[in-house]
Amino acid sequence: MYLHLGNDTLVRKSDVIGVFDLDITSQSHLTRKYLRAAEKAGSVVNAAGDELPKSFVVCAAPKGGQTVYLSQLNASTLLRRSSGNGLE
Repeated sequence: MYLHLGNDTLVRKSDVIGVFDLDITSQSHLTRKYLRAAEKAGSVVNAAGDELPKSFVVCAAPKGGQTVYLSQLNASTLLRRSSGNGLE
């Protein structure tokens, strides 16, 4: 099944490693360091479009590694969508 992250971006639920609230987690210097490294490596996808991102989703990449998706949706909304059985 798939999880809709916003702006026509879908990921497989089985690839999702974690869903994180950007406001809360970005207070930690370790999270900021992780996100900077992911951006430098080119593994960040902006699914928020022109809107301010509220959460980020870490997914397993097809060839190993991870992809970070920025989403304009709240982490609680994404978690609620992920608990469904189909395309949310």
